[in-house]
Parts: sequence; C-alpha cells; structure tokens
Amino acid sequence: MAELKTKPTGVNPIEYLKGIENPEQRKDSLAILKMMKRVTGKKPKMWGTALIGFGEYHYKYPSGREGDWFMTGFAPRKQNLSLYIMPGFRRYGELLSRLGKHKTGKGCLYIKRLTDIDMDVLEELVSEGFKDMTEKYG
Repeated sequence: MAELKTKPTGVNPIEYLKGIENPEQRKDSLAILKMMKRVTGKKPKMWGTALIGFGEYHYKYPSGREGDWFMTGFAPRKQNLSLYIMPGFRRYGELLSRLGKHKTGKGCLYIKRLTDIDMDVLEELVSEGFKDMTEKYG
C-alpha cells in the first residue's frame, strides 16, 4: 500500500507565509494562521510543501489504509485560500449560509479573500470542526 507523502516538516509556517508574493493573500493567510492557532490552542505545523495544519489524528479506513493527518488547517493556493474542515460540512449548513462568498468540496472550504466572508462565522466554523475532530479522535 502506498505511503502518504504529505507529512509534517520542519519548515516554519510563518516564514513560509511571509514568502507569499501576493500581499493580500499573504495578509489573509497570516490572519487565518493567527485565528486557527487561537481557536485550536495548537502550534501550526507545515505538512508537505504548502499545507499548514493544527492538531493531528490517526485514521484507519476499512480498506486497511491508515495514516496521520491534521485536524484542521489551510493552504494558500493561487486561486483560493483552501481551509480544511475535516468533518466535512454536513452539520454546518447554517454556518455556511451566513459565511459569505465561498465554495466547498468534501472537506475543503474555498475562499477567494477574507473580505468576502464574515470572519466571526469562519472562526465558529473552524472551532466547531476542530471540536468535532477532537471529540472523535481525542
């Protein structure tokens, strides 16, 4: 079975974010880092070359595949800021309805810029997702 390539690294997340060329995206990314650190109480870690995660859990699928991943995190991408809400969004419809301009994938929330959304709602969404992960995985 293939081993997951994305693992924690020793790269400093703040230094990584300071290297983002787009000033608006750099500012937004540093704001998300600060908020996630406050909400989770966890130290940020770089996962691979572009993901910043908070907390960690071990998963095992019925297929036998298993690994470690972060409980919440984000990645500044060229087109969007991708936030990882690991429980998915099924329970958070009311929050999403108040968030502002966004898109979702299975466990990803895509935001173009923080001025498009309500930061208090984003903080609540991250907090609820992290709490659900902590309750499930400890």
